[in-house]
Amino acid sequence: MENQFNNSFFGEEDKIDIKQVVRQYLSYWPWFMVAVVVSLLSAYAYLRYAPRIYETYSKVKVLDESEGLELPTSALIFKRSNINLENEIEILSSFLIMNRVVRQLNLNTVFYEEGTIQTSQIDKLPLDFLQKIKSDSITKTSSYRVLVKSKGFQITNLDTDKVFNFKEHSTFSQNHTLPFEIKLNTNIPFVDIEDTAYNIVFKTVKDATLTLKSRVIVEAVGDRSDILKLSVKGESRELSEKILNTLTEVFNQDGIKDRQLVSERTIDFIDGRFKLLAKELDSIEIGRQGFKQDNNIVDIQTDAQIGLEQRTKSEEEVFALENQLELSELLINSLTNDSESGLLPVNIGIENVSVNSLILEYNTAVINRDKVISSGGKNNPVVQLAITEVQNLKSNIDRSLKSYSAQVKASLSQLKSKNRMLAGRVSQIPEQERLFKAIDRQQKIKESLYLLLLQKREEAAINLAITEPSIKVVESALSGIRPISPKPSIVYAGALMAGLLIPFGILYLLFMLDTKLHSKEDINTITSKIPVIGEIPDLRKKKDIIFNDPNDRTPLAESFRILSSNVDFILPVKDGEKGKVIYCTSTIKGEGKTYVSLNLSLALSSINKKVLLIGADLRNPQIHTHISEDKQKPGLSNYLHDVNYSWQDALINGFEKHPNHHIILSGSIPPNPAHLLTNGRFKKLIDEAKEVYDYVVVDTAPTILVTDTMLISQLADATIYITRANYTEKNLLNFSKELSENGKLKNMAYVLNSVGAKKSQGYGYNYGYGYGYGSMDDA
Repeated sequence: MENQFNNSFFGEEDKIDIKQVVRQYLSYWPWFMVAVVVSLLSAYAYLRYAPRIYETYSKVKVLDESEGLELPTSALIFKRSNINLENEIEILSSFLIMNRVVRQLNLNTVFYEEGTIQTSQIDKLPLDFLQKIKSDSITKTSSYRVLVKSKGFQITNLDTDKVFNFKEHSTFSQNHTLPFEIKLNTNIPFVDIEDTAYNIVFKTVKDATLTLKSRVIVEAVGDRSDILKLSVKGESRELSEKILNTLTEVFNQDGIKDRQLVSERTIDFIDGRFKLLAKELDSIEIGRQGFKQDNNIVDIQTDAQIGLEQRTKSEEEVFALENQLELSELLINSLTNDSESGLLPVNIGIENVSVNSLILEYNTAVINRDKVISSGGKNNPVVQLAITEVQNLKSNIDRSLKSYSAQVKASLSQLKSKNRMLAGRVSQIPEQERLFKAIDRQQKIKESLYLLLLQKREEAAINLAITEPSIKVVESALSGIRPISPKPSIVYAGALMAGLLIPFGILYLLFMLDTKLHSKEDINTITSKIPVIGEIPDLRKKKDIIFNDPNDRTPLAESFRILSSNVDFILPVKDGEKGKVIYCTSTIKGEGKTYVSLNLSLALSSINKKVLLIGADLRNPQIHTHISEDKQKPGLSNYLHDVNYSWQDALINGFEKHPNHHIILSGSIPPNPAHLLTNGRFKKLIDEAKEVYDYVVVDTAPTILVTDTMLISQLADATIYITRANYTEKNLLNFSKELSENGKLKNMAYVLNSVGAKKSQGYGYNYGYGYGYGSMDDA
């Protein structure tokens, strides 16, 4: 068999013969057929019993919180969303969200239904199930098997193999340590669940969450889309739909809760600020009240106007009093400086009625006095009386004026003091106004802040009451009608491919690792210049492996007849010589050179040729085993050693039906075969035998082990180099190739021994090489 995969081992590169490679693999077609049949049967069994996996998906649109509130931007102009879908995907597939889904659906409790061959997951038990153990209290995975019998339940703890038997179809009426309670569901026919087993598996919340997180796939529908696709694969379509719908609801509520949390915190903050603002406003109002009370302020502007009016009025009063004082001083000066006949001015502005009356009386008395004096003498009692009256009135006026002047001075002093007070009060009005405005400004700031917070609180309360959803459900969870796994077309295609590739791979490895010869193409690949003149069939299973009958038509006989004919073609034509010398050798022991040399000599003898077979392998003779002769029988070694021994005395006719066939055995094993072969007697034997026989076939020693063959190689007309299929290493041919190229072996040709029926090619015969011939351990 040709092996195109081993060329690299020998340092040569040849074109690959595709036809040969294909034929090489097709020769093992039963392997491929068996592998394909086994693969298809395995695929059928897998499709028959593999769990059906369905894909469930849903679609949601993530809503933009700022949509409708912001001015158009470049993002809107170029149709780019403000939503970061990667963040939303991470939130959707986060452990926190998945954990809420697990808790809401109690996914850490898993139910299975046992079938004849497979166990499949189900959405819920067809029984009334009550879990007694809390989800957070589950610290490790535990499993229970519930078998519904005709008269009760049989529950087995799969971890401890402890069995609980219940005589009724209810666990409520019996004390037990199971973490759950079950009973029959009256809505389900009992015949549907009788003798059915169910498994209940409790997992930790963390394990269930991680499992769900690995199952759910979230991805964007498109690059410019705000829609997310959620998908999950599972055996139970109902459970998968529940998971996706619950996941959508949890994610939506999470977004709503985040927004509501902002509103709630806003309201709480505003309520807290209300208390502080109320205290601050009360403090400001109390301070304002105290400021007004301390400064006798009702209203700054009104008080300022009244103060100015009072100050003006006071100044007018001061002016009036100062006028009265001046008039009084004027009258006093007039009384003092004027003569007794002088009259006093009347109605000059004195506002004292008594003084004005006295002045009038005084002027009247002065006039009367003057009249009396003019009519009478100074000593006239009437004159004296009139003069006395004038003096008395003058004294009265003086006293009255002084009294009035003192009174006016006192009033003026009081008015000036009052005027100074009013002036000081008016001068303080700007500072009071500034301080009051600061207080008023603080009050207004607090009041406006209070009103703003009140408005914001109402807005937050409204937002809390009408919080919009964070997503819009485009499609609720939907499950495919057909399972996505296993798919028969893919499974069968894969099985067919595996059925072809597995044997191909095995054969490829065998061919790649194979370093043995298998066919003549292997020999031609390594050395195309040396011909292959024969292929001997593998007859290891056949007892008769010797060409005993010249008329035999067995595959063995035909193969050696072909070999003998081909040998004639490579023998040189020499004039004057009758006999031809043919050497049969090999590289190592066990390749069948003795077997080939013996049968070749018999094949030549069967065509009425005189043939001599010489056993020249003095170190490991094997010819005697095929003719039942004693190994120590005198032969070649005796002839080579003893000059008095004739080689004719060593001739043996081992086959009755081959009268022209003679054999010279190797004889006793000598200690120095190389010396014997080169002492000249072997050449003499060959020369003498060539005169008697048509063919001299020499069975020589292996070439790589000893030098015996090379010592006598020049005596051969042709050298048949024996190789053995499935035994000879390819790299050993390089040794024989070098021997031929260097001229150490003359006229060399290869013979491939032990070729299988499928490997034999080139002669057009079908020998049925399925036969055998026992051990091939000859030299």
